[in-house]
Amino acid sequence: MILKKLRNNHFLSFAGNVMMAALGMITYMLVAHNFKTKEELGYWFLFIFNTITLADVFRTGFLQNSLIKFYTGVSKDRAENIAGSAWYIGFWITMAACALNLVCYFLFYDTASEATRIMIQWFGITFLAMLPYSVALWILQAEGRFGILLILRAISQSLLPFFIVILIFTGHLTFRNCVYAHFLTCVITSIVSLTIGWDKIYTVKKRSKESVKELFHYGKFSVGTSIAAQLLKASDNYVINFMLMSNVAAAAVAVYSMAQQLMQVIEITIRSFTSTAMPMISAASNKGDDKEVVYVMKKFAGMMTLALIPICLVCFLGADILVTILGGKKYTGSEAALVFRIFMFIAILMPLDRFMGITLDMINKPRVNMIKVYIMLTVNVIADVVGLLIFHNIYGVALASIFTFSTGIVYGYWSLRKYLDFTIKDIFTLGYAELKELIGSLLRKKAGLE
Repeated sequence: MILKKLRNNHFLSFAGNVMMAALGMITYMLVAHNFKTKEELGYWFLFIFNTITLADVFRTGFLQNSLIKFYTGVSKDRAENIAGSAWYIGFWITMAACALNLVCYFLFYDTASEATRIMIQWFGITFLAMLPYSVALWILQAEGRFGILLILRAISQSLLPFFIVILIFTGHLTFRNCVYAHFLTCVITSIVSLTIGWDKIYTVKKRSKESVKELFHYGKFSVGTSIAAQLLKASDNYVINFMLMSNVAAAAVAVYSMAQQLMQVIEITIRSFTSTAMPMISAASNKGDDKEVVYVMKKFAGMMTLALIPICLVCFLGADILVTILGGKKYTGSEAALVFRIFMFIAILMPLDRFMGITLDMINKPRVNMIKVYIMLTVNVIADVVGLLIFHNIYGVALASIFTFSTGIVYGYWSLRKYLDFTIKDIFTLGYAELKELIGSLLRKKAGLE
């Protein structure tokens, strides 16, 4: 019975997300504790999270959902046709990114700093090396092979910290060598995908113009929200890097990214709730049951917001300890702890914004949700700049996010009210009642066992 539960796709998917977050945190801790300077950590964060990840978000946002939509529930020939068409589009997206990288090389390489030169040198080839691995992830998800998906993610996420540990023990941990280690990780995981056949590269010859157009038309809408969401996450660091003096910008990004990494505690919690709520909202919407849509949204948004309050309080009080654990003694007493405390106030706003967004998507209003995210991005950049001009430090950037998420909630609420009947008060009223009932039920079960 236990093994059957562990093989459940929902558990395997959740386990994959937790594993990726945990190994990502371990990797971050390894480099944060062992890089000689904060500047190196800042460069690493800019390269991995704000350059490679942003490019991958574009490619994945364009193709992942469209491949899953058209690949599942069809004949083998149709599925291979879709997979081959996705490979074709993915290849040309990658080539376009490499061409842009080449332009940057000719325009900026000679005048760039050493760290920026490394980024320019290795971005294109690393992004290309990631392609087979990325396609394999999409196909495995579309086929519902979450066990294999978990294995492939484990290979990818465990190799990088393994290489970094080797660099640490051999005394060769530098930003450049970490970039090499990341590239080698991408090559190995893609070779595994190609060798076993998980990426189905052979289907490229089975593509068709019709399917390419079909995937492209669908993808151009889904990629908009994905890019905006990633830019929203990365915009704080870009503004800090652009507006502060070059000699302090990298260190400031490193300190700010420390608080952002700690926010994974909140992100994982919210993702766990949204992954459960999305199919429920979608099912109710497909049946035309607006009352059920509203009930599920209010229930999860309200419960999540209220449940986060004690979690955020504990994190607020233990911010200094968490920063020291994640970043080491050199970050003790830095601005990271106070930035993280500011984030805890913002975390209370996140469930409302997130659940309003997924509800818009599930009631077939993805364009409205995309507009919401772009409005939040615009507000965030403006507020970041104003915050830096007023405070002259990263506290201003952290405080700016309060305006960002407040704007998302206001716009999301205004938009949803056109289609659904509810109020903000309803969310907290139902959330409190459901949370109280859940806690009471758990206590009664515990008392019964005793």
